[in-house]
Amino acid sequence: MSKTGRPEAIVRPKAGERAFEVERLDPDPALAEFVEYYWLVRWNVTEHRQQVVPQPRIHVAAEDGRLLVHGVSREPFFRTLRGVGHVLGAAFHPGGFRALLKTGLGTISGTVRPAEDVLGHDDRPAAAQILATSDTARIVPVFDAYLLACEPEPDPVGREVTALVDQAQRRSDIVRAEQLAEHAGVSLRSLQRLFAEYVGVGPKWVVQRSRLLDATAAAHSGEPVDWAELAANLGFSDQAHLTRVFTQVVGTAPATYRRDPGTTG
Repeated sequence: MSKTGRPEAIVRPKAGERAFEVERLDPDPALAEFVEYYWLVRWNVTEHRQQVVPQPRIHVAAEDGRLLVHGVSREPFFRTLRGVGHVLGAAFHPGGFRALLKTGLGTISGTVRPAEDVLGHDDRPAAAQILATSDTARIVPVFDAYLLACEPEPDPVGREVTALVDQAQRRSDIVRAEQLAEHAGVSLRSLQRLFAEYVGVGPKWVVQRSRLLDATAAAHSGEPVDWAELAANLGFSDQAHLTRVFTQVVGTAPATYRRDPGTTG
């Protein structure tokens, strides 16, 4: 994926555009195998509550005086923004964080923990510098230095996992984990073990989440959507199945979400 990631993961993007701005930045070349991009969010609001659809990737973000490691979560993610502020985060490639953690990602799935607890390096000095200013020329090198101090080593298996998740995200015809395993040339059980180690969630979740984000992209397009047809194309058993999963993740039915002024303006 490009460093734009999947912008359709931002729920009600038009409302978000009025509340904050997002800039995506390249990491140091020595980190490019592990970190897909940095994201910098700046805001100046009275109050705004933003939801983001969790994806199969680790984020490390400077917040509340710490660098916080966000393990892959199955639960909806919300953040309330107030006043003036900024957050700088690192979006890791789906198979990239294990090179820093040096153990299976299942150990941090569904958790938010200070980087020192996870990576063994005091994160407070870096967080303080990053949160003191939103000048990218000053804060990105600080983040680079902290992550490089964790001494990640190139990992061909991690690159393979990233490529597999990329296939699941790009190819809307992949609607079952078995198809992704066939593409990888391994058994489903082997793929499940690989994803447990490198991603922290199973391939079934990754595939379904990818197709759900395709549905949010359709809602964000502003174009008319035949939800029954889209559900069939994305591998859901019927429209009711898509509606149920979409509502669990986003909080409202897809047709209602599409009509929301915060979604398409």
